[in-house]
Amino acid sequence: MTYDLTNRRVVPLDLDGVTDKAGLMDRCARSLALPDWFGRNWDALADSLSDRTVWPEGADGRGPLLVVRDWRAYADARPQEWATAQEVFAEPAERDPALTVALAVGGSAEHLTGQAGRSDRD
Repeated sequence: MTYDLTNRRVVPLDLDGVTDKAGLMDRCARSLALPDWFGRNWDALADSLSDRTVWPEGADGRGPLLVVRDWRAYADARPQEWATAQEVFAEPAERDPALTVALAVGGSAEHLTGQAGRSDRD
């Protein structure tokens, strides 16, 4: 098990190679060790993230820190699905402050090609 400096269980969710909702749901089920009855849909994912009884072992005390990595390819391939995924990750975290979901920054240099100096805030 991996824990952060505040003794929260760190759960990596690596989305490398995920390009659709089915792949995301499969990766969530595996990474979060969700039960067999997990429905592999948006509502089921939100419910699972909100349900402390299905949180990974060692996360029930201070809560899990879910770190979503290598998400950019999925976001680029399916922007509407990715927007929904972000909402699904955010909703349970807003309801239960013990759950934290973080998007890891970084990714391949290919994603950044042609975007130097560009900002949505400009």
